[in-house]
This record gives sequence, structure tokens and C-alpha cells, in this order.
Amino acid sequence: MNTRGHARLNGRSLRTRLLVFISMTLVAVLAAMALTTILAQRAYLLGNLDQRVTDTAERSQGGLQRRPGDATDLGFLGERGHAVGTLAARFDDEGNVSTAEVVTRDGGQQVLTAGQRAALDGIRTDGTLHTRTVPGLGTYRVTAIGGDGTSVLAGLPMDDVQDMISRLVVVEAVVAGVGLAVAGCVCAVVIRRQLRPLGRVAATAVEVSRFRLDRGEVTGLTRVPERDTDPGSEAGQVGAALNRMIDHVETSLAQRQRSEEEMRRSEERMRRFLADASHELRTPLASIAGYAELMNRGTERIESSLAWRRVSAESARMTGLVEDLLLLARLDEGRPLHSGEVDLAALVAEAVWDARAAGDTHHWELALLIDRPALVVGDEARLHQVVANLLTNARVHTPPGTTVVASVEATDACCTIRVRDDGPGIPAQFLPSVFERFTRGDASRSRTSTTGSGGSGSTGLGLAIAAAITAAHGGRITVDSEPGRTEFALTLPPAGAAPDMASDAVSDAASGSAQVGAPQS
Repeated sequence: MNTRGHARLNGRSLRTRLLVFISMTLVAVLAAMALTTILAQRAYLLGNLDQRVTDTAERSQGGLQRRPGDATDLGFLGERGHAVGTLAARFDDEGNVSTAEVVTRDGGQQVLTAGQRAALDGIRTDGTLHTRTVPGLGTYRVTAIGGDGTSVLAGLPMDDVQDMISRLVVVEAVVAGVGLAVAGCVCAVVIRRQLRPLGRVAATAVEVSRFRLDRGEVTGLTRVPERDTDPGSEAGQVGAALNRMIDHVETSLAQRQRSEEEMRRSEERMRRFLADASHELRTPLASIAGYAELMNRGTERIESSLAWRRVSAESARMTGLVEDLLLLARLDEGRPLHSGEVDLAALVAEAVWDARAAGDTHHWELALLIDRPALVVGDEARLHQVVANLLTNARVHTPPGTTVVASVEATDACCTIRVRDDGPGIPAQFLPSVFERFTRGDASRSRTSTTGSGGSGSTGLGLAIAAAITAAHGGRITVDSEPGRTEFALTLPPAGAAPDMASDAVSDAASGSAQVGAPQS
């Protein structure tokens, strides 16, 4: 097959190529079998004919030896037993055929003409078998023998052998053609059935390729049916591999989509963060600039001592905001905190005393529910800041007369600090974002109240700092709120606890309350 033929064949389907290749193989096999059969049959028939020709020559020589005739006598052909078409000839002294006769269908003898005898010239009396075509009589198998007796030539026609070979060729051709047609049909059916799984796999691949993978949520991609994923077959292996690839693609695309969504949310948080930080910084700066302008115009507009107190207060507010932002940045970078053994009971007691001094309009209570020392390993100053932020948050966002209870619980598994108040509660729409930065209970950026770090003016960073510090200590902070009851729970691993056991204990302890997105450092 030439190059163009190969190109045309390669452009066909696998089913067509398999059928063509199998058909070509069957043709070659059948042709080889037929040729072998014909050659073997021809050799057998020729061998049988040669034996008969040799026997006829020996019989003719014996018949001549018994007859007293001359050198042209071929009367022995009239004896019984000679087949129709048997040819006999005598030689002259020079070795040429002097006379030749053939047995006719009516049992008589026909003398060969000079032209017919000429076809028998050149045959030596050595018993070698020859094939000669005698004009008017056909093809003969002849031999000549001499020896001690009279030299004689004998031959038999090959028409029967040739007719049999011709009929055998026709039969072989017909049988081969029918067999090839039947085999082709069977192969076509078998190939079609065997390639159906591969066709379904290909259809699945085509269907998946039509999905738009560059946008939108990529889920529910078509899979190869389970019946076409049998690892025992090649098509099943391809189907199983395609399913695994689709799983990987879907997982990767889902991960990419989550990453892009997280990136968009992060960018949105960053823009909101920058906007809030800019506003929070602009407010004290504007105040400082205003008081400075009043002082420049003269002291008769405002007392210098009052102006300086307001400038100092706004400077302190701006300094607190910058320090809070720097603290969050350090926690986000994962910088290590000071580490030491901290007694949570003493730490919470000090924080409650400080809160009572700062907000005497609230009722403050301390509950130590401990059966063992509430010791943890961490940064005492930062943990104190967390508790102070929670107490300040309770004081700022609840009306006077509210009862705030700070409790400490200690077990072998974990240590928990709870800050509970009986105020109006946190609105449900703010709960999911209560630990995010610059989150406040109102939408106004201009209101002033106490900061999460104890200054004058709320920045919305107190709970975000508490969550970040807690996460840096391997703990978890949660909130559970409803009208008349709001509780923040800070859970930390106890000192000396194994990291895995501490992590499990913190998770179990936190599972009792609604966990709200504390950011991880």
C-alpha cells in the first residue's frame, strides 16, 4: 500500500481500519491456504498420473516383446486395459519417432500425423517424464523406456488432471469468497460491539470538551458510565483514566474558582480595610489640623490649653489605631509572640477590676469555675489585651445597668474564658462578620466611643485583634448571641498539653457555640 493509501486509511475510523486490516489478513490467509491446497492436489494428481504413465510404458514394452511384428507395430494398444487417449510410439534407429498411435473413444487406434509426431521428438529413453502438447489431442504426460527390451514411448492425457485442478480452483475461490464475506460480516459485528465502550468513552470526552471551563462554576461534568470503566479491558482502562482526569480537572477548576473567589474577597476586604483605615486616620488628623488652625488665628477663639488637650487626645487616638494595625500586620505575618506560663484566673481578675474602674455604670461579676490551675503558655500582655477587648466590647455596646460576667473554666483538656452579658445582643446580620476588621454595630464611620484597645474612639479592630491573638496561641474564639444574652468564649490549650490533643480539645470545646470566622495567622 502506497503512502497516499496509508494516508486515506489513517483518516478512517478505528472500526474501518480494523475491518480493513482483518479482511486483508483473511484474504492473505485464505489465498495461502487455497494455493497450498491446489499445489498439493496438483502434485498428488501428477504423481498418480506419472505412475500410470510409467506402468503403461512398461506394459507396452512387454506387449512388444510378446509380439513378432516389425519396427512399426503398435498392435499391443488393441489389448484390453488401455484407457481412452493412451498414446504409444516407436523409435527408429536414429532415435526419432517413427510411428505413433492413440486409443480412440470407440476402442480403435488412430495414427498420429507427422506434425503430431514432431511434438514427441527429443524424448530420451531414460524413463524421464515429460509434458508435451500434441496438436489436436491436447497436453500429454509421456515417458520413453528402453533398456534390454524394445524402446517404446507411452503417454496419457492430462485433461482429467487439469479439469480437476480447474474445478478445485473454482471451488476454492467460491468457498474463500463466501468465507471471507461471512468472516467480514462477523468481524464487523464483533468489532462494532467491542468498540461500543470506546465509542461511549469518546462521546463522553466530546461532551466534556464542549463545557466552557474558562468561566462560571464547573461542576457536574459528565463521567464515563461505570460499566465502561472495567480495568480488565483496554477501553475500560481508558474510561477509568478519563474519569480520573475529569475528577482532577474538576477539582483543579473548583480550587481555582475558590482561589479566585477568595482573591476577590481578599481584594474587597483590602479595599474596605484601606478605606476604613484611611477614614479612621483622617478623622484625628482633621481634628488636629482644625485645632492647629484655630490656635494660629489667635487664642481668643479657643483656649490654648483646651486646644492642646484635644490635639493630644486625637494624637493618642491615631497612635492607638496605628499600633492596632501594626499588631494585626505582625500577627498576619506569623511573627512569634512572647511565650511564658500565664495564670488565666489572675489575668481575668485583673481585667475585670480594670473594666469596673472604667465603667462603673455596669455590674461586673467574676466566676472562677476551676478544679485545677488555669495555666496556659502564651504572651500574657496579648492575652490580657484579648480579655480587655472583650470586656470593653461588652461595656461599649450595652446600656448602663447591664450585668457582665467573666468566668474562667479549666479542665485537663482545655482552658476557657467566657464573657457574658444580658444586653440587647448582636444583630443577626453582624454575627458572620463580627470578627472582621473595622466591623461595628452601626454603619457610621464617624461615631466615637471607646476603642478595642482602650483609647477614645472606636475603630472596629478590637474583636479582630482578639481573634488574631487567640489564633496565634492555637486557640479559638466564638460568639453566641440572642436578645438578652451574648457570650464570647475564648478556648486555649492548657500548659503541657500535646499539640494534637490540645487541638482536638479546643475544637470540641468550641463546637458548643456558633463559630464565627476567626482569621488564622
